[in-house]
Amino acid sequence: MEARLGVRLAERSTRKVALTEAGRTYLDRIRPLLHDLQAAGREAVAFADGEARGHLRITLPGNFGRMWLTPLIVEFLRKHPRVTIEADTSNRFVDLIGERFDLAIRLGELPDSRLVARKVAERRRMICASPDFIARHPAIQTPQDLANYPCLCFTGRHDPYRWNFTKPSGGSLGVTVSGPLASDDAELLIEAAVSGLGILYTSDWYACRDLAAGKLVEVLPDWALLDRGAVYVVTPAAAGTPSKTRAFSNWITEKLAAPPWVVQRTATSTQTVKQASR
Repeated sequence: MEARLGVRLAERSTRKVALTEAGRTYLDRIRPLLHDLQAAGREAVAFADGEARGHLRITLPGNFGRMWLTPLIVEFLRKHPRVTIEADTSNRFVDLIGERFDLAIRLGELPDSRLVARKVAERRRMICASPDFIARHPAIQTPQDLANYPCLCFTGRHDPYRWNFTKPSGGSLGVTVSGPLASDDAELLIEAAVSGLGILYTSDWYACRDLAAGKLVEVLPDWALLDRGAVYVVTPAAAGTPSKTRAFSNWITEKLAAPPWVVQRTATSTQTVKQASR
């Protein structure tokens, strides 16, 4: 430091070291900076190991977020008053690192990447139709029958008109479908299915309320669709994760351990069985 500054900061002998006038002046000026640096270090450690605090930027699927995550986010903020959240629900696939997001909730099957994915819940693909539609058409025995029925296709999928199934005995089977409506708006497709316009390819978390209410009925339940996927919490890195991010990730994992879309439908189905048996 003396070489860099070009001045002697301390006098040295075999018994002691004493600051020069320049050294004392320099120390007096930098002492507040040293205190600030120590305080900044303590605050940084608190973000990693202490109480959850700070601004959390998250991104989540719009429909899924509105249906199942909204109450969880509100409850989390009540329990962690030192955290603020900015939630992006635009349904775009954001670059967490490039756009400085702390965490993402993502659905489906995740590709390998620099991100750390934590599976928090299962989600199942299914096909369904209204009871009225089922009553007006011949029984659907196998996926091949779907080629002769009006189908409702979600264009957010890679190949919306190709529905791939797993045979009950093993192996796979694909069928090409068509119908009166295709859209990237899942709510529109649900409304069309409830109104009896056709057979819908959807997810259990989206259709569960209409299934539980009897507005929709699952079709070909013994034939699983291939792209089951899951619900994931995704973060940029595992090491050094701030307490705010870790707390929110753990919160979502805990709350979705028993997926509410499964619990809700199961509870309604159980109640229906009890009422029918009286």
